[in-house]
This record gives sequence, structure tokens and C-alpha cells, in this order.
Amino acid sequence: MLLHHRFIEVAKQQGEKMAYLDRSAGREITYSRALIAALLLRSEFKKYDKGFLGVMIPTSAGCALTVLGSLMSGRTPVMINYSTGAADNCRYAQEKCDFETIITSKALLEKIECPHVEGMVYIEDIMAGLGTLKKIKAAAISKLSAGAIKKMVAGGTDDQDVVILFTSGSEKDPKAVELTHKNIVSNIESLSAKYNLNENDSFLANLPYFHVFGLTANLWAPLYHGMTTIAYANPLDYKKICEIVRDDKPNLMVGTPSFFWGYLRKSEPGDFASLRLALCGADKCPDALRESFLEKHNMVLYEAYGTTETSPGISGNAEGANKQGSVGLPFDGVEIRIEHYQTGEECGVGESGKILVKGDLVMKGYFNDFEETSLHIRHGWYDTGDMGNLDEDGYLWHVGRLKRFVKIGGEMVSLIRVENALEKYLPEDVLCCVVEIPDAIKGARIVAAVTAEIDEKKTLKKMSTDLPKIAMPKIFIIIEELPKMGSGKIDFRTVTNIVRQKLASNEKQTKSKTVTDIVKQKFNTEKQIQNKETPKQETEE
Repeated sequence: MLLHHRFIEVAKQQGEKMAYLDRSAGREITYSRALIAALLLRSEFKKYDKGFLGVMIPTSAGCALTVLGSLMSGRTPVMINYSTGAADNCRYAQEKCDFETIITSKALLEKIECPHVEGMVYIEDIMAGLGTLKKIKAAAISKLSAGAIKKMVAGGTDDQDVVILFTSGSEKDPKAVELTHKNIVSNIESLSAKYNLNENDSFLANLPYFHVFGLTANLWAPLYHGMTTIAYANPLDYKKICEIVRDDKPNLMVGTPSFFWGYLRKSEPGDFASLRLALCGADKCPDALRESFLEKHNMVLYEAYGTTETSPGISGNAEGANKQGSVGLPFDGVEIRIEHYQTGEECGVGESGKILVKGDLVMKGYFNDFEETSLHIRHGWYDTGDMGNLDEDGYLWHVGRLKRFVKIGGEMVSLIRVENALEKYLPEDVLCCVVEIPDAIKGARIVAAVTAEIDEKKTLKKMSTDLPKIAMPKIFIIIEELPKMGSGKIDFRTVTNIVRQKLASNEKQTKSKTVTDIVKQKFNTEKQIQNKETPKQETEE
């Protein structure tokens, strides 16, 4: 099934039902009008080179229609992260995937202070250039049967790319992930079976479409079923999001832990009463967050697990099948294998190893990168790079990325386990991120970055009941705001760099202070010696 063909079928069925309530742009668009707009953009996009078409537009009806228009024109959208370093991300995408044209917005560039990049075309100019004749033609085509319209737009097979997404780059340079129609459709159907998604639902869309969680859950799942999407472009506008949920009453909402923390703090009891599902993913969900949501809103925050390369959903908790702390049971059609990180042998029940995944959800590969693809996909199994285990009931327990394990004194220590222990004893509103810093003697040091000053001795004493001595953080560094990716995930690479810089600065100051103290001590010693050698009468004189 081709996703843009599915949209055509749904749009013809739903007609005047509201497709988008765009709370950023103040627009409301029915499925009929969305189909006309997508057909208009299809005609415009056919002017550009075949192949890839960059898309850098915030979460909105406009972004969804641009994606649909590009697919209808036979172009594959390349979603570009605008949250940080937008201009560099544009150039990186153009070079990596060898294309030129990027559809973007003047309003976005002005807001994020991004300069014009060669190849950019502004959606405002495209819309302003649409004449009456073009609109009449698109409206006329939209009146045809779904079958006739599908024949007029680009076709193909479900093994063709539906999107290019970039990995977060939280640990190294982003890779270009090729996801196909089959990948995304299989994931939507798995999510739908687990959470009973249907056309009567309404979905809050606040995650960026350049992130796979937002693309599948907030863009394609609602269009696939014919839901109403309530879109708002800024997930960090916590108070506004809470107001939208209270006023527009969506019943589905997904987000990352950092976003849900913000919504928790800015919400009032009753704000989330319309929700039947709140799903947390993209990063570990702290116990404290789950407990706080239950206490304040009498609402269970379910946790799911996925990766960009798996479209994304691998497993998830749900009503009637929820083990808090786990990341749930595998979704339908998903196979999971836990493999020993050194021997490659399959692990037993409860034994932690690398998480491997197989199924229609697994990406085609990394674009133009055979080496990385072959390293991560072997015999159909995708190596997530994450560590975890399956319990006796088949629930998956995620214990961290393999790269977030550190070997100290021959022992493998999970930094996520250290974070979990630390979070339990931090004051309210204080966040943490635990990183590894190389050590010449022990091989590594565990350093905890916290967002405010804490009582380190008391905290460490409490943590000692949860962790062995070897896993205790040796140093605390204050970073008032932990850097995050556009998806809401903590940017571990940037946190590590900041910690290194602060440690180097502290060591430099300590060294300087030590040298000063030595000079002072030497001076005082010489003065004392001189005083002893000086005759008493001369001193008095």
C-alpha cells in the first residue's frame, strides 16, 4: 500500500470531515480541501528535479500537505531538522542525498534566524503563485473517483522510499535512513492493533515531522485512519499545549519524557481529561514522571520503545498489558532477539544483551552507505545498538544503549541505571544526565550533570543503597539547562563536551591555585628562614 494513495482513498471517504485544526497557523482544513491542496502542490513540485525533495517546515497542515504533494509528484521527501543548526543541516542533507531543492518557509527562517541556503524555495511564494486556473483544475481532479486520481499521481510499489530521515546525531554524525511505504504502514497497523486507533480518534500533533516518532504517530497514523489532527508546531510551549488539549480535547497524545515533564508542570488537574492514551517514547520514561502524572491527572503514562530505523515502534505497554519500567510487549509482526554482546549467542530469559529486531518495520538501509547498513542489518535482523532483556512474560526491558555502558575496573556499568538511581533522590525540577569521561588510571570516570546545585554527600549516601560503589558518580557538574535534540532527546554528545570543558576549566583553576599556593608557601618559608638568620637587634631596629 502506498501512503499517498491511502490518503486519497481516505480523503474521498471523509469529505467534509476536519482533517487539520492547525493551531499555529489558525487554519482549519477538511479532507476535501486537503486533497485539493495536495494535488496543487503535486503540480508545482513536478517542476523540480526528480528524486529527492527537501522539506523543512514546522509541524502543521502545510508540512503534511507538502509531504503528500511531493509523494504524489514522484519525489521522496527528505525531512530536515530545523531545531538547531538549520542551515548546516540543509547543506548536510543536500550533500548526503545529492539533491538541491528544499521546500521551506520564510516565517520559519525568520523565527529561527536561519540564512537563505542555495536551493531553498519558499512555500509562501508557491502558494501566492497559484492562479485561479490551477485551483479549478485541482478541484476538478479531486472530484474524480479515488481510483482515477491514483492513476493520475505517482505510483510504484510499497518497497519504494516514502521518506528519508536522519538519525538524531546525539552520539555521532547523522545517518540518512531510508524508510519505505511498507515500513511505515506495518508500524501503523501494529500500533493500531495495540491501541485500537480508528477514524473516531483525534490526535494532538506536536512532535516534529523530521523525527520518526512525530512522522509516524502525528502525521501518517491520523491520515491513514481519517482522524482529525490538532497540530501545534512548538512542543516546548508547554502551557499552550496544555490549553490546546483542554480546549480541543484530543484523545491521543504522544511525546518524549522531557516534553511530558514540561506539560506536567504547566498543566492543571483536568487538563488531560479527554485523553484515552498518553504514550511516552524516544527516551527512557523515569518512574518519577509516571508517578507524578498518575497523582496529578489520575492518568497512566504508557511507555513504548522504538528507533528511527524501525519506523519506529518495536514494543509498547498498553491498558491491560502494562509492566511499569519495561518497554512493553513486542508489537504485532515484530520479532526480537537478545544477543550476547561479545559471543553473539542468544541470551536466556532475563539475561541482558544487544536488542535485535526483525520484521516489515526494519528500514531498507542507510542511504548510500553500504558499510553502515551491513554493520547494522544481518540476515534481516537489525542491531539497534541498545541493550535489554526479555522476561518470562515476553516483556522487553531496555537497559540502555551499548554506547551508554562504561567499563570500570573490568565491570560493565549502565549509565542509565545510574541516572535512574540519581533521579529518585533529586529535588523537584532538577534534571540529570550521566556521562562517561576517560580516566588514565581506571579507564573511565562517571560524571553526573545536574541542572541545579544539590547536596552531593546526602544524595550519594542515598544512592549507595541502589548502586555498587563502582557505579557511583565521582563528580557533579551543574549545567543549568541540559541540551536536547529537536526530538526532545538529551544530546549526550553535547553534554559530554560541556562536562569535559567544565572539568578542564576546573582542573586548570585548581592547578593555578596549587601553583600559587606553592609559590606562597615557598615565599613564606624563605621569609621564615631569613627571619631566623637575622640578628635580633637588627630586627628590632
